[in-house]
Amino acid sequence: MEAFINYVLQFGNLNKQQTDFIIGKAKALELRKEDYFSEAGKIPRHLGFLLEGVVRFCYYNNKGEEITHSFVEENNFVSDQQRFDAEIISSEYIQAETDCKLLVFSKKDWDEIGNTIVSWKEIENLILKNCLLKAIERRSPLVSEDATNRYLLFNQHFPGLVNRVPLSHVASYLGITQQSLSRIRRNVR
Repeated sequence: MEAFINYVLQFGNLNKQQTDFIIGKAKALELRKEDYFSEAGKIPRHLGFLLEGVVRFCYYNNKGEEITHSFVEENNFVSDQQRFDAEIISSEYIQAETDCKLLVFSKKDWDEIGNTIVSWKEIENLILKNCLLKAIERRSPLVSEDATNRYLLFNQHFPGLVNRVPLSHVASYLGITQQSLSRIRRNVR
């Protein structure tokens, strides 16, 4: 809980009564490796804050290939935010890469926080902006680099993650085959 409150307080000031109110709305959730937090074809019902573990965001392309487009590690929010807010069907999956512990909020409780705490919408907007900037910062350089440099950048942005998640998911994220990833890893060592 402390990690969550410390994260939120980076984006605005809240008093003890407000943080207690927010914590009172949170529920603990544990996911086993490969469990889904959210699934394509369903309306996302929760917004989460990852206390322990790693999740990935993925989808299937028109060829039926599974594509990993991002990873989220501890002390970050996990949600299909636009679809959660709009209460519409998701087109992607959020899957646990490792065993995970999260704090989760239902749509009703999340909205109640926003309707009760005057400064919450500003804090929420700053959190969303921060999450988007992080995603762009991690993803943008990968587009113009060769496979080896994409792998090296991946390791810079996600130190140690390659040892925590399946290499097939890392390869998908990097847009290369698993065989290419294995070759690159051998040559980089």
